[in-house]
Amino acid sequence: MDSRGPDFSLCKGENYMKLSTKCRYGLRALVDLAVFSDRGHVALHEIAQRQEISLKYLEQDFSVLRRAGIVKSVKGAQGGYLLTKSPSEIRLSEIVSVLEGDLLLIEIDDPEQTDIRLFLTQNVWTRLNQNVSKSLHSICLSDLVDDYKMQQSGEGMYYI
Repeated sequence: MDSRGPDFSLCKGENYMKLSTKCRYGLRALVDLAVFSDRGHVALHEIAQRQEISLKYLEQDFSVLRRAGIVKSVKGAQGGYLLTKSPSEIRLSEIVSVLEGDLLLIEIDDPEQTDIRLFLTQNVWTRLNQNVSKSLHSICLSDLVDDYKMQQSGEGMYYI
């Protein structure tokens, strides 16, 4: 377990909540963009090829990300995409919120609940929503990029 929270590794057959493909692909593409943008603009077709994601699909994701101000596009032969801010200023909560919508796992829509429903809302659902939000907000895009680069370089891996 690292400082960002518990390990949510999934085992085969384990039940888990799923984020949409749009969100998962968008995050993969943003990590790719952040990793490779040190060389300048990154063409979307290069990200699509490296990540094995449909270019049409990424065009839709990046249109949403551009409108949200997370990426900007540069037209022309040397064009492509860049992040609008440093990866250390882009939180996972912002990315997921833009691509997925509301960050709530459980919608709490009835403040007049009684009995067990109210108890569960106060003691489970509200806490769960807060913990997910807090976890997503605690991770920056730069954290993912740094961890990815470290994994790729083999640093921090120990063998006995």
